[in-house]
Amino acid sequence: MNKEVEKIYKKKIKEFQKHNKLYYDKSTPAISDREFDELKADIINLEKKYSFLRSTKSPTDTIGFKPSKNFEKFKHKEQMLSLSNAFDKKDLINFEKKILNYLNNKTALEYSVEPKIDGISASLTYLNGNLTYGVSRGDGSEGELITNNLKTIKDIPHKILKKNIPKEIEIRGEVFIEKKDFENIKDNFANPRNAASGSLRQKDPKETSKIPLKFIAYTFGFISENKFKNQSDFLNELKSWGFLTSDYNKVIKSTDELVVFHQQFEKKRFELNYDIDGLVYKVNNLQLQKRLGFTSNAPRWAIAHKFSADHAYSEILNIDIQVGRTGALTPVAKVKPVNIGGVVVSNATLHNEDEIIRKDIRVGDTVKIERAGDVIPHVLEVDIKKRDGKSKKFNFPKKCPCGFDTIKEFNKITKKYDAVRRCPDKGFECEKIAVEKIKHFISKDAINIDGLGKKVVEKFWDLKFIKLPQDIYNLDYQKISSLDGWGSQSASNLKFSIENSKKVTLDKFIFSLGIRHIGIENAKIIADFTKNIKSFLNFFKKKKIKELINIDGIGETQVKSLEKFFQNKTNIKVVEKLSEILNIKDREVKNKGKLKNVSFMFTGKLQNISRAEAKSLIEENAGSIVSSVTKKLDYLVIGEKPTNRKVEQAKNLGIKILTQKEWSDLLN
Repeated sequence: MNKEVEKIYKKKIKEFQKHNKLYYDKSTPAISDREFDELKADIINLEKKYSFLRSTKSPTDTIGFKPSKNFEKFKHKEQMLSLSNAFDKKDLINFEKKILNYLNNKTALEYSVEPKIDGISASLTYLNGNLTYGVSRGDGSEGELITNNLKTIKDIPHKILKKNIPKEIEIRGEVFIEKKDFENIKDNFANPRNAASGSLRQKDPKETSKIPLKFIAYTFGFISENKFKNQSDFLNELKSWGFLTSDYNKVIKSTDELVVFHQQFEKKRFELNYDIDGLVYKVNNLQLQKRLGFTSNAPRWAIAHKFSADHAYSEILNIDIQVGRTGALTPVAKVKPVNIGGVVVSNATLHNEDEIIRKDIRVGDTVKIERAGDVIPHVLEVDIKKRDGKSKKFNFPKKCPCGFDTIKEFNKITKKYDAVRRCPDKGFECEKIAVEKIKHFISKDAINIDGLGKKVVEKFWDLKFIKLPQDIYNLDYQKISSLDGWGSQSASNLKFSIENSKKVTLDKFIFSLGIRHIGIENAKIIADFTKNIKSFLNFFKKKKIKELINIDGIGETQVKSLEKFFQNKTNIKVVEKLSEILNIKDREVKNKGKLKNVSFMFTGKLQNISRAEAKSLIEENAGSIVSSVTKKLDYLVIGEKPTNRKVEQAKNLGIKILTQKEWSDLLN
């Protein structure tokens, strides 16, 4: 039985390697995206069902996108970030609410609405009207320099003669192929998107020119002089510069109208001559876009409203418990494999114990499973009519698989116990947590080690190659090369990736430790405060962690989590050892600005600006924000109804007090 399963598995791995190479290296895919996704899902399902199946060439350990070696890398002046997703009216209301809270303004917003074309993103930089650089999106920070290939697209002007063109502007858009044009070349490509991707990555631009590519422009990245008031104004100007823009661009003024337009547009999406997967909504006012700015991975002023989620019915075969790096126990339904929107689904999250009880989900039930965009498939409801006497109630385990008793934490704010049951934060003492912590450590947003994927970590853990993060830097590559599915070349590649990962910024190092409640943004705040690894180490060695509560953005929850983390001797050993192994770069602090080395604190309600935006303005000018009144505070800024205690404390300490107007004058 096992030999037969292994034979099937190896055959599928070989097939996956073939199609992966055709898509990424040769840019000549032989199967559709749906078939490729189904192949990957088959492999992953086999690995989950049979623990003895392991391969470094599995889709779980294979990098999805590699910048082509055929092209020079090029850094974007402004990052090409992805968009947050909305799936229903509730998401849109929350999106608008966050914007209004940030702006501290209840004024009605106006949105520029554009179809989200399913193509390949590209940016075009014009210097004095001349197309100088054409770049693929890449990883958002840098892409591939594909200027000559992009120049073969007729919709892209090589020179803009209009006098109002800025001295330097980066115009962004989507490269795609219309459905009717794809019909003529469909024998050579899997689908229109793959055809566009493969054509843009040809070594010879003459080969690219043979494909009927089109380019729709939709925004700008860097711009030297911005004289436009609205996004819609810019889109109209693009036409006069010679660019193709969507005929369906529209300005809409409320979330209710956005929902109606979305419903209408979804009905006619298949009538269009190109593929789209939703609509993009952008705050139309460009000045507001500038004020709103970006989070770490998406603009605050834009969102993609995806088309309806796909769903299907399947039977729950079993319920497994997965343990995350913070100890959270997540129930996962193992279901009969079902195709949802072109992807074979065999697992669906049940979220937590309370959710299972509330929906009365049992093993053997027929359930409705939803898969919306990139969201993890989840169980919506039970089809009670199909329940029979064989279904079994699920008793949530009171112990973690590692043996520790599980707990539900009491939330002092809500005065309720959390819905999530957890293994107590025992760090690396819980094997389940330890493995997840190592997976987090090597992840893209942390240390980022290519080739050391989740499945490889699990295999190396089982073989006792890795027990703590620092073990990664002391691997025996001779042993690894002799493993099934490995060889001297793949072991050498892994060694190169691991050595390459030793250079890391302080914020990414802090995030890589997997401390509960310390996300990417918190890690950046702590890195900005401590500035270097020596200072960071001193904070827990000298038990000064409580001082961090004075930083704006770090609260009692984060401080308690840090204290708990550094009370664990193994955690301290890990941090100290890694600080010796890694080359941890000091946090780059903004040195230029009129508020350099000046600290501020706000009390009371500000007019026409939110705390978040005020904080952003201060940081842009090299100043800092603190959250309590101490001798280190330079200015206390008071708005409406300030906290009297803070004002009195400032007066007693001789701290200068500013009105909002005085603070604005200081910023000019």
